[in-house]
Amino acid sequence: MVTPAQTIAPLPAPAQPPRNAPMSFADLAERLSPAVVNISAATTVEARGRTLPQLPPGTPFEDLFEEFFNRRGQGGQGGQGGPGAEGNRTPQPPQQQQRRSNSLGSGFVIDPSGIVVTNNHVIGDANDITVIFADGTRLKAEVIGKDTKVDLAVLRVKSDKPLPAVPFGDAEAIRPGDWVLAIGNPFGLGGSVTAGIISARGRNIDSGPYDNYIQTDASINKGNSGGPLFNMAGEVIGINTAILSPTGGSVGIGFAVPASTAAPVIDQLRQFGETRRGWLGVRIQNVDESTAEALALGSARGALVAGIDDKGPAKPAGLEVGDVIVRFDGREVKDSRDLPRIVASTPVGKSVEVTVVRKGQELKRSVTLGRLEEGEATRQASVNPPAGNAPESPNATRRVLGLELSGVTEELRKRYNIKDTVKGVVVTRVEPNSNAADKRIQAGEVIVEVGQEAVNSPADMARRVEALKKEGRRSALLLVANTQGEVRFVAVTIE
Repeated sequence: MVTPAQTIAPLPAPAQPPRNAPMSFADLAERLSPAVVNISAATTVEARGRTLPQLPPGTPFEDLFEEFFNRRGQGGQGGQGGPGAEGNRTPQPPQQQQRRSNSLGSGFVIDPSGIVVTNNHVIGDANDITVIFADGTRLKAEVIGKDTKVDLAVLRVKSDKPLPAVPFGDAEAIRPGDWVLAIGNPFGLGGSVTAGIISARGRNIDSGPYDNYIQTDASINKGNSGGPLFNMAGEVIGINTAILSPTGGSVGIGFAVPASTAAPVIDQLRQFGETRRGWLGVRIQNVDESTAEALALGSARGALVAGIDDKGPAKPAGLEVGDVIVRFDGREVKDSRDLPRIVASTPVGKSVEVTVVRKGQELKRSVTLGRLEEGEATRQASVNPPAGNAPESPNATRRVLGLELSGVTEELRKRYNIKDTVKGVVVTRVEPNSNAADKRIQAGEVIVEVGQEAVNSPADMARRVEALKKEGRRSALLLVANTQGEVRFVAVTIE
């Protein structure tokens, strides 16, 4: 019981009237359903004998097919005994035959002329795609373009009349707790409507480089893939793509690609039949608190440049390994996951301003973006540390930061298979309970830089760590190369 002395202060008045759930979603569902379609994708492949068809993920009754074929034995090897068992028949040579695997999913029309959007994994490499409308109309579809990174596909169907279509909405305006409606084709049952709320935004489920999913508790199941997630205005704010479930059924954790991510990709696929993403030509890693302290950033933010592509746009623009990108084209880079999405959505050939923090100072650089798809074909990130003094004694060893170190020798190159191009100080042993061990530094790796300065001997490294200690630094930022020359930054506590 709350006494007058314990009265709880009221919550502040809402900035706008609360958006209550409607008494029914029926009017909204009735208006939107004609634009939502079922996608039937079939792939015809050559098969030998009676092998188990390779069913695409999400195929209805997938488990039933697998159990059926397992009981009969894969490849025609039936159970023992019993009339008609394959094992009692005279073996016959395998025969080439065609098998047809089917996948069912969802999609929606975005243009009355017949442009349909779905997930790439719904159609896969299908050679026969049919779009089925709510009224039963079936139209053959052709693929305009596909994108595996965001898992989208754009199809075209031909109709003798304009088709019902739905628009994209502002996915950036939605908030956790807002109502949403999902319409799709779960388990091949046909048009089904589910409602729920936005559970979270900006989810990373490690499915690709541009993860930024909307999470919802609206029921999403196999077959819902590619279907739309609507706001209460009837606008598409997401494309249902994945679920998190131990059983394969909805447990209230579904994920949708935001319209803000999907729309630019869809526009490119419609215009070019392929994606044309911006490319900066850097390899990045996240900035944690230890790294931020070592770089004098003040707080963990931005994307740390761990590698520069020799043929990429970043190198001629003056970006360097060790720079922390904090703003790109006027947009804040809060962490390393932000940068790939921002760069990819920026037009190829655009000149953009990039703000970096280098040795505690903010600098601005102008970069003309290249095209990611072209860069991927030839990308070979490399880092060339500046030349330093020659090692005082290549065979000398020292123990620094919980690491036993040696200069690079031919014997060590052979022992650890270190490439000739890798320069620095070799780690020969890591103390088990040290901070370096916690950071997964391993014997055979090479320390290239300490505090953004090159080191070529254990003595160099010891002097550099001592200098950082005198500056009041609590950690040393190491540039660590593996045996093949791939580098990463590691902040190790100075004891």
